[in-house]
Amino acid sequence: MELLCPAGNLPALKAAIENGADAVYIGLKDDTNARHFAGLNFTEKKLQEAVSFVHLHRRKLHIAINTFAHPDGYQRWQRAVDMAAQLGADALILADLAMLEYAAERYPHIERHVSVQASATNEEAIRFYHRHFEVSRVVLPRVLSIHQVKQLARVTPVPLEVFAFGSLCIMAEGRCYLSSYLTGESPNTVGACSPARYVRWQQTPQGLESRLNEVLIDRYQDDENAGYPTLCKGRYLVDGERYHALEEPTSLNTLELLPELLAANIASVKIEGRQRSPAYV
Repeated sequence: MELLCPAGNLPALKAAIENGADAVYIGLKDDTNARHFAGLNFTEKKLQEAVSFVHLHRRKLHIAINTFAHPDGYQRWQRAVDMAAQLGADALILADLAMLEYAAERYPHIERHVSVQASATNEEAIRFYHRHFEVSRVVLPRVLSIHQVKQLARVTPVPLEVFAFGSLCIMAEGRCYLSSYLTGESPNTVGACSPARYVRWQQTPQGLESRLNEVLIDRYQDDENAGYPTLCKGRYLVDGERYHALEEPTSLNTLELLPELLAANIASVKIEGRQRSPAYV
């Protein structure tokens, strides 16, 4: 079973490889990937360095091009696939059907993985991707239970990848539109939930406030740890009571489930967090 680690920069990538990762997944420095934040991801030059380092250590590099192409920018997604393929990516993580078709036709020798952003949650959806694009892996959403993961592993013809550690969300990836309601920018096309340019922190007499496009998401006291403002994890007043109305922030940790995942023939366990530091990796 493969251990797949995240990297938002070269130091994180090197830390992952040097500490036992079988493969690393990264994104390009634009909105073609679902972790499009300032200071994160790889330029063409940095990608060349990443490929060289990973292959020198005989590991694999997966490149996420997993947002959905804009109507007026489809060629940018094509160029991302071209660059990743030409520089030596071992696998392309894709969600857009057109990108899957493009990669299958142009670069049939490179593995195509269905991104979690495609939200494939049932047997027939997985068979669809296998039949039309000959994908070699499907990444399952984090909301699936271990029972559901095992069921899919028994009946699908495609190796499966699951998230094993990191943040947890109540939403199925690729199906959440909360951030777009407030900012007008969807994570599926812009590549970020709660885009940084809409985030504002303000110290007030009542505490440290976090806002998204001027909407109050949470207020923290001095003894509380402040989290990045996302709508689903905010604290709101409901009938006069302030609490996490949608979801309380929590983490995913499948360490105790690893024997079950191994027995189910899961191909890869993935650590979430390309936006995190080398120390986290």
